[in-house]
Amino acid sequence: MSQSAFLYFVEGSSVASLTLDELKDQLLRYQEQTRLTGQQLGWEYEDAAFPYTIETKPEAEGQWFYLKGKNPLYKYIVMGVGTKQVDEQERNCVQVVLPADSTPGDKAKANELCKWMARHLKSELHLFNGRIMYFNPRK
Repeated sequence: MSQSAFLYFVEGSSVASLTLDELKDQLLRYQEQTRLTGQQLGWEYEDAAFPYTIETKPEAEGQWFYLKGKNPLYKYIVMGVGTKQVDEQERNCVQVVLPADSTPGDKAKANELCKWMARHLKSELHLFNGRIMYFNPRK
């Protein structure tokens, strides 16, 4: 059974919504940061921190894309953008899906990516286990 995590853009978030291309740009920024960290440490940290390639399918154009694992420890993570009804409000969000055949490594990397994006975008993160993390400034 698949699992989903959501990043909701709320009051105080850095952006009101993201497009699919902007989401890919966030992942490319993450890759660049891990590459630079690896240079400072003197090892290939980027390969360990982001062991995926960004893939799209023709039928999913403009709706979602997936991260395909580069080694057997990782399979797939699906990512998309849209809106979702939460507490009688329509909210812009990023959905991260772990397909039924995903590995524990995929779940760990998806959690790591979600937390990084939520911190960077100052959004509200609803994790796979149902817990909520608030990275937006709240009063």
